Amino acid sequence: MTTTLVQKSRVDRTRPGLVLFTLLTCQLMIILDVTVMNVALPHIRTDLDFSPTGLSWVMNSYTLVFGGLLLLGGRAGDLFGRRRLFLWGTTLFTLASLAGGLAPSAGWLLAARVLQGIGGAMAAPNTLALLTTTFAEPKARIRVLALFSGMSSAGFAIGLIVGGLLTEWFGWRSVLFINVPFGLVIAVLAGRYLPEAPRRPARLDLPGAVTATAGVAALVYGFISAASDGWGAAGTDIFLALGVVLLAAFLAVESRAPQPLLPLGLFADRNRAAAYLNMFLGPMAGMSMFFFLTQYLQDVLGMSSLATGFAFLPTAVLMFTMIRFIPRLLARFGPKPVTLTGTVAMVTGLVLLTRLSADTGYFPLLFVAMVAMGCGLGLAFSPLNVIIMSTVSAEEAGAAGGALQTLQQTGGALGLAVLVTVFGTAARAAGGSPTHALVGGMTAAFAAAAVIAALTVVVALTFRGGRATG
Repeated sequence: MTTTLVQKSRVDRTRPGLVLFTLLTCQLMIILDVTVMNVALPHIRTDLDFSPTGLSWVMNSYTLVFGGLLLLGGRAGDLFGRRRLFLWGTTLFTLASLAGGLAPSAGWLLAARVLQGIGGAMAAPNTLALLTTTFAEPKARIRVLALFSGMSSAGFAIGLIVGGLLTEWFGWRSVLFINVPFGLVIAVLAGRYLPEAPRRPARLDLPGAVTATAGVAALVYGFISAASDGWGAAGTDIFLALGVVLLAAFLAVESRAPQPLLPLGLFADRNRAAAYLNMFLGPMAGMSMFFFLTQYLQDVLGMSSLATGFAFLPTAVLMFTMIRFIPRLLARFGPKPVTLTGTVAMVTGLVLLTRLSADTGYFPLLFVAMVAMGCGLGLAFSPLNVIIMSTVSAEEAGAAGGALQTLQQTGGALGLAVLVTVFGTAARAAGGSPTHALVGGMTAAFAAAAVIAALTVVVALTFRGGRATG
């Protein structure tokens, strides 16, 4: 209660609008970095002489470090100060972006991407925790968490547009340089306006930190290896097995730790546990649309990188539109019908994408599928952040946010590995022309993604009723 009053008084004395702008801008910057880099990869390969396998590490080096350190970054903020971790993380991410944009060689760029991952893992979970603890009033908390979720989801689609524009007009280095002015503004505003929650005497759960970081990193690396080398590769099996063993050890450590890195009580609430599960399953299905459709639009329909980015505009617009309605929908109907509507819309969009062929134009099939996916992703995931974070205690907000984003990250990595395997198998079986094989593989991947998305519908059915009041 005291912590809540302190937070409320601090935000009243500062400027809530600037606090919200600072935190949401940081989240958007981190999310955009993923998709803008995707669009720039062909130009990076040519300029820095990457090998085909080496090029994948421009994305994987960031994903591996970011996913592996999220839990630690969230809990460290709880113990040592969220504002401090947020500032350090944002500053490191900004400086690493500048270094990456200046990279004269492949090794330099990969090192910068690793530093970006470290900075992102420090900033991201504390962004969510600061939102939760700063905006303590229930209705305000639901509103800002819905905005956070919408910003995160729409950032993937917007990144394709921004990446296409920047790469086409200013070259691939601009997709990294663009982070610098944003990062500087965020750091200045954070230093002046972000409130700091009172810290409590505590010791970091080092055994939990080691097993969690190593376990998640091993698991993510195993998924990455599966996507590139196949599920039967020795490296894939070793790292996946190592990840499972380390995460099992982590759960055993956490069940006995006096101040755990991940309080297992977070999963005691049925709605929160179901929301965590869908935060893992949703990216497994949803990320496939961006990954495979980017290739379909360019390689099959012959669109430029800029036109490809704008092709995702319906999805981005619908995601942002959902932001306006989520708080009112949750207050009126509760999480179950809202999430169910979103998950069903996502399944519908993915099923429509299984109808693609080499002759399919953008209208009407692709356009309708993107509209369905925009509505689905907006309605299915915005409530999850609210369900997970709206009732968590201030002391555990960082850990809850770190767990949320870790599950999201590992779910996306696992989903990509599974769907790339499905794609490869189906493409080889399809035969015919390269285009026919490519489309055959993609439609099979969309069908598998629709099955995974159907599981999110099943999970959404388990939510208890009641309005989300925070």
